[in-house]
Amino acid sequence: MTSARRSPDPYLWLEDIGGDEPLSWVRGHNATTTSEFSGTRFDAMRDEALAILDTDAQIPYVRRRGQYLYNFWRDANNARGLWRRTTLDRYLQDEPEWDVVIDVDALAAAEDENWVWAGATVLRPEFRRALVSLSRGGSDAVVVREFDLETRQFVADGFDLPEAKTQIGWIDADTVFVGTDFGPDSLTDSGYPRLVKRWKRGQSLDEAELVFSGESSDVTVGASFDDTPGFERTLISRATDFFNSELHELTADGELRRIDIPTDASPSVHREWLLIELKSPWEVGGAEYSAGTLLAARYQDFVSGDRVLTPVFVPDEHASLHHYAWTRDRLTVAILRDVASEIVVFTPGSWHWAPLPGVPDNATTQIVAIDDLGDEIFLDTSGFTQPSTLLRGQVSATSASVAPIKSAPSFFDDDSFAVAQHFARSDDGTAIPYFVVRAKGSDVAGPTLLGGYGGFEVARTPGYDGVLGRLWLSRGGTYVLANIRGGGEYGPAWHTQAMREGRHLVYEDFAAVARDLVARGITTAAQLGAQGGSNGGLLMGVMLTAYPELFGALVCQVPLLDMRRYHLLLAGASWVAEYGDPDAPEDWEFISKYSPYQNISTTRQYPPVLVTTSTRDDRVHPGHARKMTAALQEAGQPVWYYENIEGGHGGAANNEQSAFKAALAIEFLWRQLAP
Repeated sequence: MTSARRSPDPYLWLEDIGGDEPLSWVRGHNATTTSEFSGTRFDAMRDEALAILDTDAQIPYVRRRGQYLYNFWRDANNARGLWRRTTLDRYLQDEPEWDVVIDVDALAAAEDENWVWAGATVLRPEFRRALVSLSRGGSDAVVVREFDLETRQFVADGFDLPEAKTQIGWIDADTVFVGTDFGPDSLTDSGYPRLVKRWKRGQSLDEAELVFSGESSDVTVGASFDDTPGFERTLISRATDFFNSELHELTADGELRRIDIPTDASPSVHREWLLIELKSPWEVGGAEYSAGTLLAARYQDFVSGDRVLTPVFVPDEHASLHHYAWTRDRLTVAILRDVASEIVVFTPGSWHWAPLPGVPDNATTQIVAIDDLGDEIFLDTSGFTQPSTLLRGQVSATSASVAPIKSAPSFFDDDSFAVAQHFARSDDGTAIPYFVVRAKGSDVAGPTLLGGYGGFEVARTPGYDGVLGRLWLSRGGTYVLANIRGGGEYGPAWHTQAMREGRHLVYEDFAAVARDLVARGITTAAQLGAQGGSNGGLLMGVMLTAYPELFGALVCQVPLLDMRRYHLLLAGASWVAEYGDPDAPEDWEFISKYSPYQNISTTRQYPPVLVTTSTRDDRVHPGHARKMTAALQEAGQPVWYYENIEGGHGGAANNEQSAFKAALAIEFLWRQLAP
């Protein structure tokens, strides 16, 4: 094997994100790719995807803020979206009447800015003021402005921050905690806030009181104020790396009191309760608790030194904690059992639990909104062939149940497809689950799209995707979702064993699923495609350079690829805990074995690959995708490239761009896998 990459890096110039020469290179490649894959089928698929994304029949998901339910909505007439609200009575109607609070399209036009909605933080308990975040082109960096929900106007001389990766939250009507770019030495090496200040109305940002400062090597720091009546407290967090952090309470007399839990645990505080989700085993108070256990303690007792802990949830080889949320008086927990959902409700104190009535079996169910001051809960349930259903109900001391209130439409013939779960054996013998979605009765090998992620303890679960169903399944394709290690499908250990020097397990698992699909006769190597983004884009890069014989085509989106320099680019330093430090020789020893950019071959034949990214992605640097494409071209390998000039890490800033991105990927796969 020989390398197409010389030293020093001949494509370093492509890391200049907005430079004239790199953007000229981008536009040239965009034109080539668009010309190659445009046509009747592409146009039809783009239109179909856009119709699905723009349809008024989608479920308008909501979040309660006081008497109103708030929703952010995009459709054909509102490309940038509407922040709007309604009452529960209206929401339960088939066609609710909405009150528009902010029209982002109108705002962007009035200010001649490419605004993308990035959320709002509303002051409790009156819910009259909001801190609205707006992104230029979809980047993580935002501008923040104070907004009056009664007058529907931005507040003159209100809290206002220029573009930065800002963290901000209310303390009271005239005070906020803020971490932002305060100037030199105020950001971490990862580009996130290093300082937190208490900022009062009328002060300049320079006059704000410094509350906490972290180290440059930290990922980020932040502060939040818990305004729950009777339980008011200020919490300071310091993330020393992506998976380790410290939590402190800032007392009224200014003392910084450490919450003494493992740094890799995930804590949360609700009223009198402290919950601790363990990522590794913990021996404390004469007892030992396993990774993945959810522990409960009375907060005040714990910070005073008491170590009486109650295991709320204990994992086993089949079941793991997915997520949880509080109503005022009850804890609702979503559990994954072999990647299928269970929803249970716990009574604090006794910690007795019961299944939540009304939740369907054999579906992926998630908590999408909950009222921690009341008892209201909203759940979404769906599957590969089951469109989303929104459930609403109460979880309180006297009752707990949910019932359907809204359903999304079908976008393809759901009844024509069957879902099966199989297990492949990885190189070390571990059973790797994966789902197959294909036409009922199909018994011949055909074009197959394999998806996966494998990182940061992100669990990939079955869910309805109307665009994928219409563009891929309905045209005769098979879809496969691989639940490889690195994710969180089986709890923390499923992830931690595949970190750093164990990273090879991610790639061995995915390759094992690819081989198993062929062995079962579901597809052939020539008909097997794979697609992944971000960390999943790195997965695609490794499949390309280390396992090219297993695939007929690959789609690599917003990827990490140059693992020699990833920690120097944008937010890359924050992921050293996941991948290792390339500057440490002992870490580079294992990283160098798989880093796609450093392992391009001029002698092995690669399958065709489509590489896509976004100029406005300020999380994963577009230089990864640019440089990999240039090096593949130099090596004589078949590669196409497309870079959206806006869109952030999601690769698209609106539905039209999302539809284009989906149609481009699927058209590319159809061309390669079923010519």
